[in-house]
Amino acid sequence: MRILTNKKTLIIAFFFLFSGIKSVAQDNAGIVQDSRFEQLLNEKRKINSSITVNDRYKIQIFYGENSNARKTLSEFKREFKGIDGTIVFASPTYKVWVGNFTSKIDAERTLLDIKKKYPYALIIKPNK
Repeated sequence: MRILTNKKTLIIAFFFLFSGIKSVAQDNAGIVQDSRFEQLLNEKRKINSSITVNDRYKIQIFYGENSNARKTLSEFKREFKGIDGTIVFASPTYKVWVGNFTSKIDAERTLLDIKKKYPYALIIKPNK
């Protein structure tokens, strides 16, 4: 009979040692959820249901890189405090949309003021 070397003996010993250990997975991991989370989720659902995108007009004041879009939006919010704005990602660019106009005439009136600061601004009607 041949004598096994120390290295082979150790490998075989570890194999038998670890093959005999019982694997235990997490049995019952309970999730504890903050009650405020449900309230926040309900508020978000209300807001989402009130947002109508298809029948509204918006003004696009910028498209390009993310950092420039954020800078443009913050500048816009400082100058036009009464008009809301958002950044929309459309691969590969970021767009800054402002306003939420029910009619194109309202959007055109506002566009005249916005074009003084953002000459490339244009009216859009986004589809979702």
